[in-house]
Amino acid sequence: MPFIDLKLFRFIIILICISVYGGLQAQTLDNILGIKTIVIDAGHGGKDVGAISKDRRLKEKDIALSIALKFGNSIKRKYPHINVIYTRKTDVYIELDKRAAIANKSKADLFVSIHVNSTKSTSPTGCETFVMGTHKSESNFEICKTENSVIALEDNYKSKYEGFDPNSPESYIIFSLLQNTHLEQSLKFASYIQNEYKKGPVKINRGVKQGGLLVLWKATMPAVLTEVGFISNTKEAALLAKEQTQNSIANCLLKAFTEYKSDYESNIPKQRNTATGTEQQTNIQESKPDTAEKNKIEPPDTNKNRTEKFFRIQIFSIKKILPKNSSEFKGMENTYYIKVGKTYKYCIGKYSSKEDAINELARVRQKFKDAFIICTADE
Repeated sequence: MPFIDLKLFRFIIILICISVYGGLQAQTLDNILGIKTIVIDAGHGGKDVGAISKDRRLKEKDIALSIALKFGNSIKRKYPHINVIYTRKTDVYIELDKRAAIANKSKADLFVSIHVNSTKSTSPTGCETFVMGTHKSESNFEICKTENSVIALEDNYKSKYEGFDPNSPESYIIFSLLQNTHLEQSLKFASYIQNEYKKGPVKINRGVKQGGLLVLWKATMPAVLTEVGFISNTKEAALLAKEQTQNSIANCLLKAFTEYKSDYESNIPKQRNTATGTEQQTNIQESKPDTAEKNKIEPPDTNKNRTEKFFRIQIFSIKKILPKNSSEFKGMENTYYIKVGKTYKYCIGKYSSKEDAINELARVRQKFKDAFIICTADE
């Protein structure tokens, strides 16, 4: 039997344990701080065919499903660690409220519903993306009516959707009473999508819009509904039927997702690279206190004679100063802001270690799901 040096053996075991633990810890931190899950919703399905082309050959449900699967597969190829969940992967009927429920149950970080547009006229063309809100034009209202009308296929839809009538303008008043806590992030992602769409293949950019869309109503994360083109336009319908076009649209969505992901995670401190042993931080310089600003809540005093790094939890950013008792804080105490340019970044806490900030992040996200950790340098 060969001789085994027990000290060397123990040393190797310790190195293996440190390596494994370090890798797991870094992976855990990435999972906590980064985008982990996206839910992709292919509009309509099964008995709900959605819009149909003028020649009756093309169905919205088929085009939406094809693009949804291509989009999801492209995310998995580029980001294998991200969990991609589909509301449907086949031609099945899924009720509107269950689509948001799937996203909520999976604790998704983003919800994307894919649709194809249609009008009575054959002339409209182009792409547009909706976020949850109140419609501000008659054309928006017509699109919302069309997308919401599928609830008539569901049993007991009046009680399920609290008496909502998709054809009644009065019913949409309820949406004006909803405060969308994820509106800023939803609008940001929608703008990224539209910026990619204008590069083609359907180049007409109809912009980002708000509407009372039931599929987005109860989503508890940033959510968008994107209309990839008009099936009612003969030329555009023929374009949407091509696999090359569907691949291009899926690629547009991937690029928009990549930009959104980068923006979302840009202020999160990067984790230790287990291969190099290095660590990078994203720093935001805190502005000097302005004693004339009456509503500012000062963070705890710091030692001004030396530079220190602190970790904070940013709950949202806004272009104005809020009063101390603002409802925007949702009852959260000890909030304060850091002014960066013309933006006020409202934060909770001030931690000397990243671990302390991570431990508190879960509690803060119960009220502010988009909260994330930033690292700042105090002079």
